[in-house]
Amino acid sequence: MQTMETLKPIINWFEIPVLDMARAVRFYEATLACSLRLEDMGATRLAVFPYAQPATGGALCAGPGFKPGLDGIVIYLDAGPDLAATLARAEAAGAEVLLPSMQISPEIGSIAWIKDSEGNRVGLHAHP
Repeated sequence: MQTMETLKPIINWFEIPVLDMARAVRFYEATLACSLRLEDMGATRLAVFPYAQPATGGALCAGPGFKPGLDGIVIYLDAGPDLAATLARAEAAGAEVLLPSMQISPEIGSIAWIKDSEGNRVGLHAHP
């Protein structure tokens, strides 16, 4: 059992379901100003977000069992230092802002929710 003294990251990997991989890749590359790496794992197509260990990795996933939606788990992606700029890029890429920028605290930073190109609710987080 983890204790406060042995605390490790609880999330090892995340997957965002998509219906149209090309559209989703364009959306996330434009929103986060990064490049995703395409891979195939059997019947599942992945677009992997850039990351370096020990950071948590994740990917867009299209294939059997992956269905986008607004209900369910919300992940928060790093919006960099300027949440307003990331939200502007997201909207330009076709996002709908579900929760405008909201400061949690000066120590934690700000968050927002968007509806992505595939219909998922995704959180964005900017550190202070």
